[in-house]
Amino acid sequence: MIFRQLFEPLSSTYTYLLGDEQTGQAILIDPVISSMERDLAELRSLGLRLAYTLDTHIHADHVTAALELKRATGSRIAAPAFDRLACTDVGIEEGKPFELGGIRLQPLHTPGHTDGHFSYLLGERVFTGDALLIEGCGRTDFQNGDTDTLYRSVTEKLFALPDETLVYPAHDYKERFVSSIAQEKLRNPRLGKGKTLEEFREIMAGLKLPYPTFIDYAVPGNRQCGVCPSDLPDNLAGYCRKMSASPQG
Repeated sequence: MIFRQLFEPLSSTYTYLLGDEQTGQAILIDPVISSMERDLAELRSLGLRLAYTLDTHIHADHVTAALELKRATGSRIAAPAFDRLACTDVGIEEGKPFELGGIRLQPLHTPGHTDGHFSYLLGERVFTGDALLIEGCGRTDFQNGDTDTLYRSVTEKLFALPDETLVYPAHDYKERFVSSIAQEKLRNPRLGKGKTLEEFREIMAGLKLPYPTFIDYAVPGNRQCGVCPSDLPDNLAGYCRKMSASPQG
């Protein structure tokens, strides 16, 4: 399998490219519209054809490239069935593997950051979206997020994976690329070292995070699988402007 980790700097989003060498087909997990040309160039350089885009959840900090990539390449859109998006081609459900050639992803419903959030297990890797970050986790104060639910998703599903499982999150803000289940169980300040639900509630309640900059535009656009609004203010134009960025990982 071909694997690439790609970084979009404005929203600090990781996109993951999974390529099947036998069929020449690929999946992009959490593609970002402003980095679409970078992703297409990466696919071309590897001699791969994009078969699917796959989002972990309805994002609030960037617009997915799913729809524009479908228009450009004929790829299909896969996303959690929970969200009932009319624009998706394949609805992802827990217990039903998502396969492309030799790539076999096990979907895990990990709500709490959003109610429709999914993580994807691929052998010794797990793509955790915003549910579990490196030494952190997604916030729970919008999009039907719920602190108690996120605690259960992480401690009962993700922390139940083998310790050596590599954790690839949807974001990192400190130039880190990968963690592991063992590391997060030990070092995650919000959920590690056996944090109780009561402790986690207190931590999350004390974050006092600002209102998300792009949420009022990203969520409606992502419910359409990636539509940039026509009324985007100039100071937010970069979120939808096509740009190139260097791959990482």
